[in-house]
Amino acid sequence: MMSQQQLTLALSKGRIFEETLPLLQAAGVVVTEDPESSRKLILPTNDPNVRVIIVRASDVPTYVQYGAADFGVAGKDVLVEHGGEGLYQPIDLGIAKCRMSVAVPSGLDYERAVRQGARLRVATKYVHIAREHFAAKGVHVDLIKLYGSMELGPLVGLSDAIVDLVSTGGTLRANNLREVEHIMDISSRLVVNQAALKLKRERLQPILEAFEKASKK
Repeated sequence: MMSQQQLTLALSKGRIFEETLPLLQAAGVVVTEDPESSRKLILPTNDPNVRVIIVRASDVPTYVQYGAADFGVAGKDVLVEHGGEGLYQPIDLGIAKCRMSVAVPSGLDYERAVRQGARLRVATKYVHIAREHFAAKGVHVDLIKLYGSMELGPLVGLSDAIVDLVSTGGTLRANNLREVEHIMDISSRLVVNQAALKLKRERLQPILEAFEKASKK
């Protein structure tokens, strides 16, 4: 059982983990094991009352919502797709920045297809975001849910377009795809379990304040 005062932070491996470390350090918390080399899913820190759990990016809001983690860091893409229910989102940390975009094969005249009312097949992990985007534009689409390698969809004829996160655009270019629409800018946010905010405020507040201060630098 977690002690009343122990705090559990949910993070995903990769860019979010790496870019959250300096914010944790600003709060005086140092993660003492590297998730890339450790097989552990629960990582200790230099503070016996703070631990980090490593979960899939898309699962962070669920762990926080149900109180298995007191707080976590999740991308706006994950939070919009999840719905953010039961979560307090106090700070846009401004880390892990990228954008959500529509991309198509370089040879497809997307604008013309849309003008002519073509029904497009769109591959994406972000079904909710894609549905809202195309509905708002009045574009007819069939959404195909994929969990990875979206770029492959148009290359093998599975889809006409994709909706995915884009950072530099290098992967799109390497696969002969081009961005045709910007849906939203994405960065990562701190999310806090609402019960933990009340019951563990004394422990949480200094960490939240340190995060906010460090993210504004």
